[in-house]
Amino acid sequence: HGQTPAELIKHADLAMYEAKSQGRAAWRFFEPRMAAAAYAALEMESRLARAVRDGEFVLHFQPQFALAAGAEATLVGVEALIRWQDPERGLVLPDAFIPLAEERRLILPIGRWVLAEALRCAVRWRDAGFAPGPVAVNVSTQEFQSPGFVEGVAQALRDSGARGDMLELELTERMLMEDVATVRAALLRLRAAGVRIAVDDFGTGYTSLAHLKHLPVDRLKIDRSFIADVPGDAGSVAIAGAIVNLGQRLHLQVLAEGVETEAQRAWVAAQGCDAQQGFLAGAPLPAAAFEAWLRARRG
Repeated sequence: HGQTPAELIKHADLAMYEAKSQGRAAWRFFEPRMAAAAYAALEMESRLARAVRDGEFVLHFQPQFALAAGAEATLVGVEALIRWQDPERGLVLPDAFIPLAEERRLILPIGRWVLAEALRCAVRWRDAGFAPGPVAVNVSTQEFQSPGFVEGVAQALRDSGARGDMLELELTERMLMEDVATVRAALLRLRAAGVRIAVDDFGTGYTSLAHLKHLPVDRLKIDRSFIADVPGDAGSVAIAGAIVNLGQRLHLQVLAEGVETEAQRAWVAAQGCDAQQGFLAGAPLPAAAFEAWLRARRG
């Protein structure tokens, strides 16, 4: 699998990493596709580094609406969703680049930009007289565990002129369960600044309920994989209903992600879910289009 010692070692290395990705005690022969995949990842890393340097990222915003009886049109928040405006490939969705950004630690500068840009938009909307609720920003594990994360959030709030209650940080279940004491201390500091905390994709991770009840969390977001199959699938109905019930008993807000049909909306509303987010209520919009949408609502 190589014409030179260096090439042979490089290809053996690729096979080793392929084996590691499959778990413990595995082995793989080198295949040409491994080299092609490695080259593609290297090229993507180079493109991502350029995107960070040249500011090629944009934010789209998706509204979140209340589900309480008579309050379906009440806007309770908005989620900031990153997109990559690649000069060659056009608009790239996050699933295509966020995993590599996390692997190469490019997620740190990207995350700082997302937070700063989301807060700038929130302040602009506030000054224009809009009240869309807090802007939700996703936080990666690397960001949350990086030294000075809480201080960085506080600095971003000061730099933008935003209040803490204009921001909601979305963390995954896995992040909350790693070193619970340290996580709790960080969340308490964020809450002291007025920042809201949401658990994203709830139901897909490894949350210990014994720990969850001690964490300063404001909202649970039911993962879209469960909402997609309600009300027809008994398993999804059981899990989604249990999450709503859990949130109510812990006095937490519960939001259903990925609501795309009227049947789904009616079902989560009937369970007592507090809010919805999805294409049924509103698709993600570029910042300018979302601001125009806000103006139209106010008008």
